[in-house]
Amino acid sequence: MFAVWCQKILERVPKTAAVHGQLDRAHTSIVLNIAEGNGKFTVADRCKYLDNAHGSSLECAGCVDLLFIKHLLSEAEVDEGKTILSSVVNLLVGLIKSKSPDRFGEESLEYRIEENE
Repeated sequence: MFAVWCQKILERVPKTAAVHGQLDRAHTSIVLNIAEGNGKFTVADRCKYLDNAHGSSLECAGCVDLLFIKHLLSEAEVDEGKTILSSVVNLLVGLIKSKSPDRFGEESLEYRIEENE
């Protein structure tokens, strides 16, 4: 879904703009890393590609911000793109957690106060 949204936006952004190439590579990376990760057999390999897709999703969010700053996107378009990206990030985090639940959050620690005698 984000790839479709992004393609429409990229048609309006000058190809000479650095953000055009960056956004094109990053949104492509999301799709390709998810596909490649799902073809891996080990949890570590699968999570590596899902991590890459997650990073590319965050990179896309930065590109969307830059396009807004450059007055190439409206506020409504930014909201739409970021909403779609938020869903992608949540999906990726959920997939990573389901494969490797120990990768997120802190270890559970018992906090206690020792009394001085």
